[in-house]
Amino acid sequence: MVDVLFDDIFRVEKLNPDDKKYFDKVTRIEARSERFDMFMHLDINSEVYPLKVGQKFALLLVPTLNLDGTPDTGYYIGVIISLSLYTGHLCFLINDCYDCQVNHGKIEHGNRHSLADNFEYVMHGKLYKITEDSTRENVEVLISFGGLLMMMKGDPSHCNKFELDQKLYLLMRKV
Repeated sequence: MVDVLFDDIFRVEKLNPDDKKYFDKVTRIEARSERFDMFMHLDINSEVYPLKVGQKFALLLVPTLNLDGTPDTGYYIGVIISLSLYTGHLCFLINDCYDCQVNHGKIEHGNRHSLADNFEYVMHGKLYKITEDSTRENVEVLISFGGLLMMMKGDPSHCNKFELDQKLYLLMRKV
């Protein structure tokens, strides 16, 4: 069973709350959770996963995508074909898969399932900062997903499973 670090339903309150948009395909959403009343800023690839003000989404933070809870190997499997040209080598990424093999030049997909199968948008990142305010009534958790940032703020009791330098997955689906 997967050790869930955080699980809640969020409602989008604002898009690009500072009225700044630094990148065409990235939107910063401001959202608040229903169950734990957590406040969040999250950068998403809005070309791939657009969200609107008022829209609700489920958000899950977990340390692994493996359904049995076993840690990830840390390896991403991409199948690449290499074409040799007289000017050099040229590589094309032809397929991405979680569980696949190449047999006699053919790609065979495995039957391995993951937690990501139940979600629409997945990112992998690292928790790089946890701070508490002076009253210890709020905690702020900062995570980077390859430059797409997340800031979540709220009651420390809902963030007690987080650790500094922890690698984790963010999974989202619209509800």
